[in-house]
Amino acid sequence: MIQGLYRLMIELTNGRWTSVILRRFARSSVSRFMIPSFAKIYRLNQAEMEKDLSEYPTLHDLFVRTLKKEAREIDQSEVAVVSPVDAVIEDVGPITESSDILVKGKTYSIEEMLGDSKLLAKYLHGTYMILYLSPSHYHRIHSPVNGIVTKQWTLGSKSYPVNKLGLKYGVRTLAKNYRVITEVKTDFGHVAIVKVGAMFVNSIETTHKGSELVKGGEMAYFSFGSTVVLLFEKGIYQVDSNIQTPKEIKVGEKIGFFTK
Repeated sequence: MIQGLYRLMIELTNGRWTSVILRRFARSSVSRFMIPSFAKIYRLNQAEMEKDLSEYPTLHDLFVRTLKKEAREIDQSEVAVVSPVDAVIEDVGPITESSDILVKGKTYSIEEMLGDSKLLAKYLHGTYMILYLSPSHYHRIHSPVNGIVTKQWTLGSKSYPVNKLGLKYGVRTLAKNYRVITEVKTDFGHVAIVKVGAMFVNSIETTHKGSELVKGGEMAYFSFGSTVVLLFEKGIYQVDSNIQTPKEIKVGEKIGFFTK
C-alpha cells in the first residue's frame, strides 16, 4: 500500500507543468525571500560560499552557487579517481553479465541507462557507484578523472525522486529519468558519468568547453538535488578501502583508483 501511494504521489508531482512552475518560482525574485530559511533548514556552509547569502538574487542562484577556490582539495595522484560531487555514496558494486545492477533491492539495467547497446559491452563486469545529492549539497559537478570526452548524449524526459524512497519505490528511476551521459576515455580505460535529473527539475547544464576534462574541473551543474552514477570499464577500477555505504563525500576526495 505504501509503495502504491508513493508511486501515485510522484506520478502526480513530477510532470511537465509542475516542473515549469517550480523552475519559474526558483528563478523569480520572489524566491529570494526563502533563501535565509532555506540556508538555515539545510544547514548550508556559508563560510565556503563564494558570495554572501544576501548576494544571491534567487533561490536558483543559491542552488547553483560556486565555492571559494580553496574550499575543495583535489587528489592529484595519477591513479586516483575522485568524487565529482558533494554527495552521499549510496551504493557501489559490480555490473553483471546481463548489464544489471542491484540498488536498494531493485534491479536496474545499465543498457537502459546508457541507451546505447554498442557501448554496453565494455562496462559488463565493471563497477558502478551511485552518489546522491540532497538539496543541501553543493550542486556543481566536477570531473572525477583526466580524459577526453568521446561522446555526450541526453535521454529521458520526466524526473522521479532519486532519494532513498525514490530508488526503493520508483519505477526504474536511474534508468528512466532525464539524464545527461558523458563518456570519457582515460589512460586506463573508459568511464561513463551519468548525471540523473531529480524530482520536479530536469535542468542539467553543461559548463565545460571542448573535449578535454581535467580531474576536479567543473563539468556541469544541477538545478536541484539529484544523482550521479559512475560506470567503470571492466578491470580498470578498484573502490577505495575507506568507502562504506552510505558515506558522505566531497568533490575531490578519493573514491577509488585505476588498477592498470
